[in-house]
Amino acid sequence: MTLHTPLWKKIVIWGLIAIGVIMASPNLFYNRVETRNDAAAAIAKATAAGTTAPAENAAALGVWPSFLPSALVNLGLDLRGGAHLLAEVKLADVYKQRMNSVWPEARDALIAMRDTVGSVKREPSPPEQLRISVAKPEGLQAALTAVQGLASNVVSLTGVGQKDLNAVLDGQTIVVTLSDAEKVATDNRTMQQSLEIIRRRVDAAGTREPSIQREGTDRILIEVPGIGSAEELKAIIGTTAKLTFNEVLNRTSDANASPGAHNLLLPGTQAGEFYIVDESPVVTGEELTDAQPSFDQNNRPAVSFKFNVGGARKFGEYTGAHIGQPFAIVLDNKVISAPTIQSAITGGSGIITGNFTLEESTNLAVLLRAGALPAEMSFLEERTVGPELGQDSIDAGKTAAVVGMGLVSLFMIASYGLFGTFAVVALILNMALIFGCLSMIGGTLTLPGIAGIVLTIGMAVDANVLVYERIREELRTAHTPARAIEVG
Repeated sequence: MTLHTPLWKKIVIWGLIAIGVIMASPNLFYNRVETRNDAAAAIAKATAAGTTAPAENAAALGVWPSFLPSALVNLGLDLRGGAHLLAEVKLADVYKQRMNSVWPEARDALIAMRDTVGSVKREPSPPEQLRISVAKPEGLQAALTAVQGLASNVVSLTGVGQKDLNAVLDGQTIVVTLSDAEKVATDNRTMQQSLEIIRRRVDAAGTREPSIQREGTDRILIEVPGIGSAEELKAIIGTTAKLTFNEVLNRTSDANASPGAHNLLLPGTQAGEFYIVDESPVVTGEELTDAQPSFDQNNRPAVSFKFNVGGARKFGEYTGAHIGQPFAIVLDNKVISAPTIQSAITGGSGIITGNFTLEESTNLAVLLRAGALPAEMSFLEERTVGPELGQDSIDAGKTAAVVGMGLVSLFMIASYGLFGTFAVVALILNMALIFGCLSMIGGTLTLPGIAGIVLTIGMAVDANVLVYERIREELRTAHTPARAIEVG
């Protein structure tokens, strides 16, 4: 009796092995292939921006043949080094913004009923509440009904049929809050938006394989391999980056100056410098379509920007009507620049100047392109894994894998001779297939992953040992070698 394997099965097996080995091969030249991939990404980014990449990027493409695959296994935080942050999103800020947006609607609705309710006043309240009083107690119920009429349906699958606002009486005061269903929907929207914006900011900074995920109700876990420090990561994602362009009403050195109704008192970049600006912005960062680091006419770092059609129209109309007057560029409630309008800016583009370093202008451009966070974040935990520690982990993992493979190979060859050699070759191909699959799917290798690979070596050999021992038992019962192999 002879063993026979169909030809198609041989072709499939050897074809899969060949693909796995080819896909895994770039990992043997990790630094070289990584340099080539970085250069290709830089060229693609420059092409998309309509600029020319540096010549060294084109030269770096030649370090690895273009006809070979260039996908690599990504190294996790514990192997590559990088930064780990646990951030808490201040959802109460979103509730406060929502109540602030409800107040003008409620005020206008009640002013239309002035004969019934009298004068309307907003009372001090916690951030998540809006408290309204009216002058005529007899009109309180009518006022409550009017405010309740401002509620709309919750926009979420879990809140179908429920209203987004609750309005009740607390003595002589109308108390408006978000409904429970609306709070859940708001929390989910805020967290999803925060995750997306953080991901865009981190991707724009050129990092690889960041891990960004929601933890619980209001926390986000961020792990970015390859970044220098947690402080560098915080500079990228920790800024809310809320940009507005506001009309400047006055300048002052008095930090306690009263800005007046519907105005804001904001600090400038210099000590003792404050601006009184109109609370309603002319345009906001949401109307930007692009922002890039650049230089001003004095060759100092700056940020150039471009508005969408709506923003360009509003900006052009405003600058045309206020020539000779200053306007404020406000970033996170701080006036970073207050230039004087020299002429109407109708092209929809401009430049933000300030006391920027080149790194600051680059980071600001990244933040503006990614968009503003819907709420501020506080950092509960931060950790930096140095590249040296990561390299130590890689070296330790390599040593463990080599020692494990070496001992297993010696045991198998010593115990089973030629068949042991077959098992060792199969084990090497198994490792190649693992790395080939990880490369194809863009998987990330961590220290526990290396431990798992070492464990896989032992488990794979254990299966070979069981098979070979069964074959030996069959040979002892006078079976032919072919029959013993088939049964075993």
